[in-house]
Amino acid sequence: MIKLANNNLSQHILPSSATMIGVCITALSIIKLARFSGLALWLSHLLALNSLVFLGSGVLSYASMRSSRSTRLEQYADIAFIFGLTLLSLSTVFMAVVID
Repeated sequence: MIKLANNNLSQHILPSSATMIGVCITALSIIKLARFSGLALWLSHLLALNSLVFLGSGVLSYASMRSSRSTRLEQYADIAFIFGLTLLSLSTVFMAVVID
C-alpha cells in the first residue's frame, strides 16, 4: 500500500471530492440537455460511475477523520480520489470525441 505522512490528507480530499461530484453532475447534465445519442449514453454512464467513485472517496475520507483506523481509510480515500481523477480525465477525452 501507499505510505502516507500524517498530514491530515483527508481534510483536503473531502471538499475536493464534493467539488468533483458537482463537476461530474454538471457535465452529465450538459450531455443530457444537449440530447446527444449513441456514444453519449456510454459517456453519461461513465460520468455517473465517476461521481460514485468521488462519493466513495469522500465517505472514506470522512470516515478516516472520525475513526481510530484513520491511516488505512485515508489511504483508501486517496486511492479512490486518484482513480476518480483518472476516470474524469478519460471522460473528458471521451466527451471530446462524442461532441465532435
